[in-house]
Amino acid sequence: MFQPLEIYIGLRYTRAKRRNHFISFISFTSMLGIALGVTALITVLSVMNGFEQELRERILGMASHATISGIDGTLENWTALADRTREHKDVRGVAPYVQAEAMFTRGNLVRGALIRGVLPDREPEVSDVGRYMLEGSLESLRAGEFNVLIGIGLARALGAGVGAKITLVAPHAAVTPAGVLPRLRRFTVSGIFKVDHGQYDSSLAVIHLTDGAKMFRLGDAVSGLRIKLDDLFDAPRVSRELARAFGGTYWVRDWTQHNANFFRALRTEKTVMFVILTLIVAVAAFNIVSTLVMVVTDKEADIAILRTLGISPRSVMVIFFVQGTVIGLIGTLLGMLGGVLLAGNVETLVPAIESALGLKFLPPDIYYISEVPSDMRWYDISLIAGVAFLMSMVATIYPAWRASRTQPAESLRYE
Repeated sequence: MFQPLEIYIGLRYTRAKRRNHFISFISFTSMLGIALGVTALITVLSVMNGFEQELRERILGMASHATISGIDGTLENWTALADRTREHKDVRGVAPYVQAEAMFTRGNLVRGALIRGVLPDREPEVSDVGRYMLEGSLESLRAGEFNVLIGIGLARALGAGVGAKITLVAPHAAVTPAGVLPRLRRFTVSGIFKVDHGQYDSSLAVIHLTDGAKMFRLGDAVSGLRIKLDDLFDAPRVSRELARAFGGTYWVRDWTQHNANFFRALRTEKTVMFVILTLIVAVAAFNIVSTLVMVVTDKEADIAILRTLGISPRSVMVIFFVQGTVIGLIGTLLGMLGGVLLAGNVETLVPAIESALGLKFLPPDIYYISEVPSDMRWYDISLIAGVAFLMSMVATIYPAWRASRTQPAESLRYE
């Protein structure tokens, strides 16, 4: 016998016995329960990671990793500031922008919009708006021509397609002999984009930086600078470094501040789902308690004989601890395998199921994201496996302790 006695006996008790198949069946269901729980946890968290990544990419594809603006909301001499910002080792691109809220009208239709003035040659450095174009292009924005790119939701609300004329109503009033009048300007729709995010598709309009400065009376100033970094997760650190480098004379904000509530809600939802699904694993893990209690009762005479042969209570405890640990380990490993296989093929399996059932789980006219993404992270997998295995080990403590308290004389009295 090349194995320690406790491990050998514990493994023997784990296997099926002719005398009591029911206990082996309970052991099998405990393993299966742990495996299914771990598989579900890995798959659900991977899908939630995928949704979070998709939303982050779409939001930050139109927004920016960080912004620099003046204390009063405008920037003078922005060219020199942009050059200084670009010198930072983590900055990939810098572009100026003009931003304000206004209204678009077309006939009797009126819609509020967020107007963003950009430089077409610099905008690709900080955003992916050109990648989301359905019609037209970013290059159609030329100074003085008053062209505009609008989201598909805004286009539908105004009933405007490419080539349509829409009127921009700016909140900056103009004083005329006839009185105070809002500033109006007719724009031509030169492109339509679709980001699949309501915040942009239904309210964002992109115009040339020069046209925006004229409409909102900024002169040569801009609203600020948009910054793109090599790693978006470095945005808080880089923002602090830039703020210190500029002596606190500018307002530097990063994407975690602009969208803090949204991403905090996603993290909270992920945490809640982890806790809820962990309860499934906990139920399966604590089935091990009933399994081992029945094994202890069934093997009471065997334990008593081992005790009379000189085995210690500690060794008896180790025997049943080994049995419970083996059940938990096998269940966890099977769950990890199933979770990795399922999470890694979600993007293939879901369309196949939709095709077979003839339905769409995420209709594109209702949801921002119509496909089910998956982002499997090994940190989550190791955390889930560790929690499941730990709960399995905890579940073995009481039955193993109870077995170690067996009294040989009492157990063998009627044998």
